Amino acid sequence: MLLPCLACESRFRPDEYFRACHDYHRGMDLVAWTCPRCGNRDELRVLPGELGFGYPQRGRFAVSDRLRVPGLRRNRQDLRLDISLDEKVWHVPTRLRQFAGAH
Repeated sequence: MLLPCLACESRFRPDEYFRACHDYHRGMDLVAWTCPRCGNRDELRVLPGELGFGYPQRGRFAVSDRLRVPGLRRNRQDLRLDISLDEKVWHVPTRLRQFAGAH
């Protein structure tokens, strides 16, 4: 199975695709992904058996396109999202933001 970049249409094996995921936003349940080829940055939602692509709308993320990925699973942790497919697991960390006034 090859997973696409929606901008440049390059295709990646799951390991290369999910290693390019970074910055899990737990509140919005979004993962930031940067294409290893063209540098395009997308936000996506990892759902059981699929990836959801879309855009922020009224404080929520509206999924407009879905890509089926049979066997894809997710597990939300306190400070990361674990993405698994077959026997492989990728950990996407939550970006810790500085609090205003913190030293």
